[in-house]
Amino acid sequence: MPDSPSLIFLHGVGDGDVEDGWREVLSQALQQLDYPGLSGTHVIAPKYAHALRGTDYKLPVPDPTLKRLSRDDERKNRRDFEHRMSAMEFRLGHHDPGKMLLNVNPLIGAAVATPPFVQARNYLTKREIRAQVLRRILDALPPSGKIVIVAHSLGSVIAADLVPRLPTQIEVVGMVTIGSPLAHGAFDVEGLRTSLREPPPSLAWWVNFWNEPDLVAAHRGVSSVFPWMIDLRIDSKTMLLPAHACATYLANETVAAAIGYALFGSLSKEIAPANKDVDAILDPAEQMALLALRYANLLKSRLKGEQRARFDGALRHVQAAVVEDFIARASGENRALPTAMTNLAFDFSDPLSPLPEPQPAHHLSREDSIVLLTVLASENVIRPFEIEIGTDKRREAMEDLTAEMGLTSQFGAQVFDAQSEARRALGGGFKVNLVKLGALGVGATAIVIATGGLALAAGAGLAGAAALTSALAAFGPGGMMGGLLTAGALLTAGGGGVAFGLAGASTTAAALEAIIERRLAAEILRKKQGLKPDPDVWAVLTEIERQVRRDHERLDELSDSDAPSLKDLRRKIETVERALTYLRENDLEPSPDDKTQP
Repeated sequence: MPDSPSLIFLHGVGDGDVEDGWREVLSQALQQLDYPGLSGTHVIAPKYAHALRGTDYKLPVPDPTLKRLSRDDERKNRRDFEHRMSAMEFRLGHHDPGKMLLNVNPLIGAAVATPPFVQARNYLTKREIRAQVLRRILDALPPSGKIVIVAHSLGSVIAADLVPRLPTQIEVVGMVTIGSPLAHGAFDVEGLRTSLREPPPSLAWWVNFWNEPDLVAAHRGVSSVFPWMIDLRIDSKTMLLPAHACATYLANETVAAAIGYALFGSLSKEIAPANKDVDAILDPAEQMALLALRYANLLKSRLKGEQRARFDGALRHVQAAVVEDFIARASGENRALPTAMTNLAFDFSDPLSPLPEPQPAHHLSREDSIVLLTVLASENVIRPFEIEIGTDKRREAMEDLTAEMGLTSQFGAQVFDAQSEARRALGGGFKVNLVKLGALGVGATAIVIATGGLALAAGAGLAGAAALTSALAAFGPGGMMGGLLTAGALLTAGGGGVAFGLAGASTTAAALEAIIERRLAAEILRKKQGLKPDPDVWAVLTEIERQVRRDHERLDELSDSDAPSLKDLRRKIETVERALTYLRENDLEPSPDDKTQP
């Protein structure tokens, strides 16, 4: 393939592996992963062992070829790089920077001064030798095209020194370093850490592997000095020199997977399409996920510039995680995943893989939509990422969403009108933002714990309550999907258990305000839509008031008047009283026959 990258191998100290034994080890490791071997790959492995020992010439170190980026371009480059690094972490495993072992740092510094490390010492301290090595490598490279760099030990130091000096027409589609000593201060050759404080634009990604028993790697990666790349740990179970050997690293499956992806692309298997003749029906949790992702896409369409780019990157993370979780859930339940969900799957490990967009939302009844849309309007649909978006854009996206659902755009406007009215009723005056959403997220998790899971008993106001309760038990309260399900459950849960959890000391006044605001907003929206009120709202609020007042009376007798716990209880009482007053004054108090017991 003419467009396939060349493999550049940079060796460490010693004889430079004159027999190229590393090549056979890597080729076998690639084939075990179903990648091609290296027989068809253009390999460049410069030998510079002799150059590391001395030189009769005084050549200047090659100048950097990197152009200085504007501030905006630098931010974009960093964002794009981190997007690709996230994809590599998703593909290979979680970043593990390790931790420096006690006394290893002085040991490495002392080792550099010994005869076996004279080559490394020469490169670090003698400019003419460093210049000779860099020029020898540069002369071996093509003037343009794509390359993959694999560098071992001192070779990793040379690689980091080389990348800023590459010809401008060369693109490094991936760099893998193994057994690197770069984390040690002695290897900061001529301020390398400062010159590479940001990733070079020509570098697609950089992954460093460190072997736990490898003393040269100092029991840690190199992200401590280059925080924009990722480190991955392997454990060869070998000791001393074998633990540092190039062949030990290249035989590792994860190391080979990183190099294989850089050379040949993804091996990921596509999800088998569902049989469209008997497509599975969306359950309520899947319906909520699709609605949330559709709303997120409608939000994204209204953003511009850097904010849109950041939102798109966050949405890729969220959608990949949500679809993966639903695939695992369906597999565990031995059921088919609906096509509408499988169509959203993509190869997150490939940063160039397009992000599938959910189709326009399916029709839902007004009753079934009340809580779902209240949750979407007030929750963070790209959790755990936090990007504040103006209310006007969120409102417009909601109007489009409800129009797609056959509810008219006016319904979407009323979602936000109800939210604003509930906020005024509680005396908030603050805008809905991520601080408020975060308060609910933390508080909701505490309530789930405090009630022993009773808060998950979603009430009748949420379609498919039993299925959503089951889904929440599977997803947990974390992540985007867990956050939406938890919020939905707390907007509809009835009974003394949830009232006890909301009134309890583990639920802050801020979290209680957030939950009551949403429950009140849903009631207001029901009224705007001509629907009957949910009697559970009144029952839960009155029970919360009773329990909070009882706690206040108990503590007020002996505590300081300005005690934080009393202030929190007073704030809770005021919030509940305002909500009940609003319901009473707006004919939303249920009749005696409709009132339910918590």
